[in-house]
Amino acid sequence: MLSADDALDPRPRRILVAGVSGVGKTTTARRIAVVLGVPHTEIDALFHGPGWEPRETFVEDVDRFTSEPTWVTEWQYAPVRELLVARADTLVWIDLPTRITLWRLLRRTVRRRLRRVELWNGNVEPSLWTFFTDREHILRWGISTRDKFRRTVPPLVRSAPHLRIVRLRSQREVDVFVQRLA
Repeated sequence: MLSADDALDPRPRRILVAGVSGVGKTTTARRIAVVLGVPHTEIDALFHGPGWEPRETFVEDVDRFTSEPTWVTEWQYAPVRELLVARADTLVWIDLPTRITLWRLLRRTVRRRLRRVELWNGNVEPSLWTFFTDREHILRWGISTRDKFRRTVPPLVRSAPHLRIVRLRSQREVDVFVQRLA
């Protein structure tokens, strides 16, 4: 597994950004796309239809954009995880401390809710009270899945030997990594 200080040669062309909710996957994916001059496809926008229902064309849409020679996206959603790994050349795993990711997730969720920010296909964050009633509320999801990537990313070293995996453990490492891509 690589770190922020390791050189990536050849330059990445198909990049996945992995990590728990609130870690900064989409922000980092956008930054990488700008630095490399490649398209970023926000996978949440492809997955979520109106009313938070999964879009029927999700897998087809992912298949289509990952057939292109260059792209950056987030590594999410079980139906396409294997496809994404098979087509990517680099996976950037943002593995920040839990206290940081939960704080970021809480801050982002509250801000989006209070401002009624439209996310994807007309969806907005639900009432904060649904934290107590909805098992899939984003804050509960962030708590319950915080160790998922520590179980799923390391085995990729063996099962996907073509994939360069870069583990970033602090915001400083994320910043260094993105700067080094320039």
